[in-house]
Amino acid sequence: MIDTHCHLDFKDFNKNRDEVIKRAKHKLTCIINSGATLGGNRRVLKLSKEHEKFIYPSLGFHPVDSARSDQSVIEQVIEEMDENIGQAVAIGETGMDYHHVKDNDGRKRQEKIFHQFTRLAQEYELPLIIHARDSEERAFNIVKKYKSIPEVIFHCYSGSLDTARKIIEEGYYTSFSTMIVFSKHHQMLAEEIPLQNILTETDSPYLSPFKGKKNEPSFLEEAINKIAEIKKKKFSQIDKATEKNARKVFDI
Repeated sequence: MIDTHCHLDFKDFNKNRDEVIKRAKHKLTCIINSGATLGGNRRVLKLSKEHEKFIYPSLGFHPVDSARSDQSVIEQVIEEMDENIGQAVAIGETGMDYHHVKDNDGRKRQEKIFHQFTRLAQEYELPLIIHARDSEERAFNIVKKYKSIPEVIFHCYSGSLDTARKIIEEGYYTSFSTMIVFSKHHQMLAEEIPLQNILTETDSPYLSPFKGKKNEPSFLEEAINKIAEIKKKKFSQIDKATEKNARKVFDI
C-alpha cells in the first residue's frame, strides 16, 4: 500500500509523529507527504531525509492559502522549490478551492498561482498533484493545456462523474481517500472509474474512516478494503494495482 497524499508535517502529529510513522512503516510500502505552505515544504523535506525511501516529498502551496498570500511569499516558495527540486517526486498540492474561497479576487489569485505551479511541473517534468474543490472542471480545463506534464493527479477527487470521465480520457489519475468508507458519492465514483486511473490516499490528519479519530497513513487499508468491495475484487488485487499506479506516477 502507498499513501499518495498525507500531511505528517502538520502540527496535529507533533505529539505522536514517531508512533504514527512507526505504524505506517508496519503496513505501508511508502508515503508521499505533500507540502502545503512555505514552512510545510521545509518540514516535508526534513521528514523525507529522516525517513529516506519511505517518506517522499512533494512540494507545493495550498490554494486556500494562495488566495490570501502576498506574492513575495509565493516567490520564496518557488525559489526554495527550485533549490530542492531534485528531492521532490511531485509538485503539489496546488490548485483551486471554490468551497472555502468565495470572492472573485481570491479565486483569480488562486488561478494565477495554480498556473505558476503548473508551469513548474511542466518545466521540471514532474507529476502535478491538484487540489480542486468545487472547481474540478475549471482546474481540468487549465491543466490539460500543459501537455508535457508527465502525470496529473486529482487528489481526493470529489467532482462530477462527467468531469471524472474527461480526466480519465486525458490519462490522468483520481485519488480516493479514506473518506470513501462513508461517502456515497466517492463510492459511486470508484465504481465507475477504471482501476488503472485510481490512486489511494488518507489526506491525514483529515478524512478519517473512524468517526472522532484523527486520520493517519496506517488507516489506508480501510480505503482499499472499500474499493475492493465496490469493484468486487480481492484486497490484494486492489492493493497491487494501486501501488503499481503510484510507483509509475511518482517513479519510486
